[in-house]
Amino acid sequence: MNKIVMITGANAGIGKETARQLALKKETEKIYLACRNLEKAKLAKAELEQSTGREIFEILILDVSKPESAKSAVAKLKEPVDALIMNAGGTGGRNPEQKTKEGVTNITATNLLGHVALVDELIAQGKLNNVALFASSEAARGIKKMGMKRPDLKNSSEDEFATVFDGSFFGADFDPMQVYGAVKYGGTLWMSSMARKHPDLKFITMSPGGTRGTQGFDDLPFLQKIMFKYIGMPIFMPLMGLSHSLQKGAARFVNGINDNSLESGKFYASKESVLVGPVVDQSTIWSDLSNPMYQDNANRAIHQFLN
Repeated sequence: MNKIVMITGANAGIGKETARQLALKKETEKIYLACRNLEKAKLAKAELEQSTGREIFEILILDVSKPESAKSAVAKLKEPVDALIMNAGGTGGRNPEQKTKEGVTNITATNLLGHVALVDELIAQGKLNNVALFASSEAARGIKKMGMKRPDLKNSSEDEFATVFDGSFFGADFDPMQVYGAVKYGGTLWMSSMARKHPDLKFITMSPGGTRGTQGFDDLPFLQKIMFKYIGMPIFMPLMGLSHSLQKGAARFVNGINDNSLESGKFYASKESVLVGPVVDQSTIWSDLSNPMYQDNANRAIHQFLN
């Protein structure tokens, strides 16, 4: 039973809606809202308390683009969490290709590196009891209807994954949407590797699907943002089976940490031609996802930037 839950990026969008849905479950006793902006977190906390009628939310300042912030946040935890939902992410801000001091691109730092540091520290400090869920995307295995290609690695070696994370793999062709998919692919493999290394814990990778009302497109170039957020997502994509409500996207995360039938180390997302509906094991769509060598290579590669 997951009584205490931490959610990264919990002040808005799908993270906030996930917190709301979890608070409506009587077994939930505390929810840590792990956010980088204190004022936004305070506003979200007040709104969640009003909408759920429960005062179980606690703010934890955490910037997932900075590994040191993850370690600091774990040190401030008053008790272990039963479940961690790694929701924070996006397309990397206004300069997604820019490198952090750790040597990864902003898009890798925001989606992956800080979460890796967070999980490592929670495990090291004995502060993760049951399950960790990583928010991935169908973009990790390609979305044909949206023109998002499947990550095309030559040998999926540790060194090649490192070039994905530092951006050099893409050269001058740095399309944030395509890079996002490749980084999520690497993160998905990392989770599967962790599942084998820590069989006492459950590691679930879950896509929220094509979820309307998220913050994920806010940092895209202006025309792309308008196309995806205000035209594609609310108007055309629902007709094509490519988007659903914020509530349905968040429900995938809630079910992901609570459904005992979901297997540790698996990536669950929509069926191949849609971004909505029931989730399936994505390795049935792309077998590379179940390759243990690729999983461990991605894990070692991302840790190059933490060691």
